[in-house]
Amino acid sequence: MAAMNRVYAARLAGLVVLGPDGESIGRVRDVVVSIGIVRQQPRVLGLVVELLTRRRIFVPILRITAIEPDSVTLTGGNVSLRRFAQRPGEVLVLGQVLDTRVRVNDPELPNLSGVDVVVVDLGIEQVRSRDWMVTRIAVRMHRRLGRRTAVHVVDWQNVAGLTPSALALPGQGVAQLLAQFEGQRPIEVADAIRDLPSKRRYEVINALADERLADILQELPESEQAELLEQLDTERAADVLEEMDPDDAADLLGELDASRAEVLLARMDPTDSEPVRRLLQHSPDTAGGLMTSEPVVLAPDTTVAEALARVRDPDLTPAVATLAFVVRPPTATPTGRYLGCVHLQRLLREPPASLVGGLLDKDLPNLAPDASLAALTRYFAAYNLVCGPVVDEENHLLGAVTVDDVLDHLLPHDWRVSTEDPQLPTADAAPAQGASS
Repeated sequence: MAAMNRVYAARLAGLVVLGPDGESIGRVRDVVVSIGIVRQQPRVLGLVVELLTRRRIFVPILRITAIEPDSVTLTGGNVSLRRFAQRPGEVLVLGQVLDTRVRVNDPELPNLSGVDVVVVDLGIEQVRSRDWMVTRIAVRMHRRLGRRTAVHVVDWQNVAGLTPSALALPGQGVAQLLAQFEGQRPIEVADAIRDLPSKRRYEVINALADERLADILQELPESEQAELLEQLDTERAADVLEEMDPDDAADLLGELDASRAEVLLARMDPTDSEPVRRLLQHSPDTAGGLMTSEPVVLAPDTTVAEALARVRDPDLTPAVATLAFVVRPPTATPTGRYLGCVHLQRLLREPPASLVGGLLDKDLPNLAPDASLAALTRYFAAYNLVCGPVVDEENHLLGAVTVDDVLDHLLPHDWRVSTEDPQLPTADAAPAQGASS
């Protein structure tokens, strides 16, 4: 397939990145360009590439040997494996440039003269020096009555307003950036948001729906969750907390000042705040502090067919779905008397009309709410489980702890930000990010 020397930056997003041996090493997540204070043609510096380990690195454009419709191929030269960190003078096309308001002064497009338009893409082209430059800018007028307007492609010199100061202005749209996030997992969006400048992070989180933002926040370290939550007004912050899993909401509130946390709890719907308050009563490094208060809880007269329908809920994590807990009413935590659990594998082997009350595993030991992290790790190792019941002294089911909750607290607090060097076949180590690379 022939390599291209003229492409549009936004279309590179998501393309597979291949090493010189043809092996996939990651995907393109953004394009880095240089936009100076003095008006000059923007130069492409390189690509932000997300490795298979989820680490994002910078690959200088001169390390790219070919850009094809479905992939980008690297040369055999060294590439720095350090996590991408934006430098002064560097601008992210997808993260910062798209949706910027500019003015067009093109004699061939008189209808755009004197009106604000928004940037929807940048055309980049390889010139004789082998450098890649921004040569064209695709723009669109603001939507009219919800309808999309036509896209116009303009030479870069006919566009005014694409400057560092313009990119720093508040109120920039995020439609193009959110479109890039469509279909991505929350953890992938969380990584992308972490790499954005603070101004763009604020604009993105304000534009996300509450449920989507809650899912993304849960993939960030608690300190970063708290920082972003504090940028929201109290009403919106409470709405987002309501959409989070109770245990994650409790962990996040534990990072805030006690008075601020109480204000947010008071603004939440009582049905959502009550399980969070119960979790906050326990030490964060115990079963009671780590548990989810919303496991799969069934009455003994529930059929196997009904139980399987419950564990098929896509909102359940795989770990939580491995065990169903059977109790006397009420079935909301803290429940009535805990009777035992039923393993998912057992449910799959039984007739659909069978009752779960006759399939109980009564021999599995329970976890006390004050069980320590060390006790939890021994529990999961000893019984080959990924989920376990947390039961109080009166035999009420309080919730369930999963192995991922335990790992989350055993690992360093910044484990989500990978610090371990991946094995990239095109590089050993290297200096150089940015124009000097």
